[in-house]
Amino acid sequence: MSRLKFTKMQGTGNDFVVLDGIRQQVTLTPALARRIADRHFGVGCDQILLVEKPDTADADFRYRIWNSDGGEVEQCGNGARCFVRFVHDQGLTRQNDIRVQTLSGIITPRLEMDGQVTINMGAPIFHPPRIPFDSANLTPLNRRPGPAGDGGAWWPLQVDGQEVAVFAVSMGNPHAVQLIEDVETAPVLRQGPAIERHARFPRRVNAGFMQIAGRDRIRLRVHERGAGETLACGTGACAAVVAGIRSGLLEALVRVQTRGGELTIRWDGDRNGLNSPVWKTGPAVTVFEGELELNER
Repeated sequence: MSRLKFTKMQGTGNDFVVLDGIRQQVTLTPALARRIADRHFGVGCDQILLVEKPDTADADFRYRIWNSDGGEVEQCGNGARCFVRFVHDQGLTRQNDIRVQTLSGIITPRLEMDGQVTINMGAPIFHPPRIPFDSANLTPLNRRPGPAGDGGAWWPLQVDGQEVAVFAVSMGNPHAVQLIEDVETAPVLRQGPAIERHARFPRRVNAGFMQIAGRDRIRLRVHERGAGETLACGTGACAAVVAGIRSGLLEALVRVQTRGGELTIRWDGDRNGLNSPVWKTGPAVTVFEGELELNER
């Protein structure tokens, strides 16, 4: 009987099944990904992370991500932290700084002395076609003067018969961030799915709902593309902070409170240029290890 070894991990409540594709053969199909992620008939998780050897000389590992709906995606910030803990705990590397190949490019996570993980998430992408976001025939609703599109903008979006303002940005994966008064009453469950599959986002989008709690603090909920609402979203935290900074509402260093815990995001883009990378720091925890019988339903 074929068995697949796995490790269950979580980062601020965003939970993952991590697979070692270096020391065991892993052929992950959408159907298998859905089965593993199923919380009743599988292990249960928001995303599945696969550790592989890189196919480029400038990386130490390759990192692939499948959402619970079986779709492979470009990036996952909380998953990247768990990835770093996993390769260290499994003895696959002794380096504190590693280079990891993803569908959206190379990321450079670092294991800190206190066990937290800091990741250079790369520079945010504002240009609508690269997010991708269809901004044709839309007039941006900028909250302060600045170049529309290439420098970030709030855009009007028709959602369920009403207009909402979203900040469109990519952190290796697409995000649409809203400003709301209270995350507890935000229409995440109603608007999240509608925004995710909105026609103006041809590859779907992660929908973020951000409450400003101070110039260095926000509260955040995210409906993730292909997974629904999760307890935390690392790239969503980066996207929300960037939106707040570009709108003059936040300082460069921000604590992000999610339902699963706290992340720290730093972006010096307003001071050092829009190509400055976003830095994210947070925890990564192993929950348990196990084996899955592949030919059992």
